[in-house]
Amino acid sequence: MLIDSYRFGEIVIDGKRYTADVIIYSHHVQENWWRREGHELCLDDIREVLENKPETVIVGTGAANCMRVLPETEKHLRSQGIKLTALPTEKAVKTYNQLIAKGEKKVIACLHLTC
Repeated sequence: MLIDSYRFGEIVIDGKRYTADVIIYSHHVQENWWRREGHELCLDDIREVLENKPETVIVGTGAANCMRVLPETEKHLRSQGIKLTALPTEKAVKTYNQLIAKGEKKVIACLHLTC
């Protein structure tokens, strides 16, 4: 799955438009992704992501980089051998597309589309 475009509050993935936060798996998109605390990423927010055994998790932290990955979440991912990349969403989108274009398969993107 490739991201066609991103702008504040909107992302287009494989031709389909989304206007709420998403998680991009290799074969589907989870729409309307909500976190327990809107601008914090805790482990419970990505349980399903972890069940898919990714090698890399890319977190889009919003247009203004307002969402933060909690230290315990980062620590858990690293302890599982999962590479974590947390960037403002515009940069996260570019990073995701680059990895997919290289043929990486076990990449999951968790993207906050607004602030």
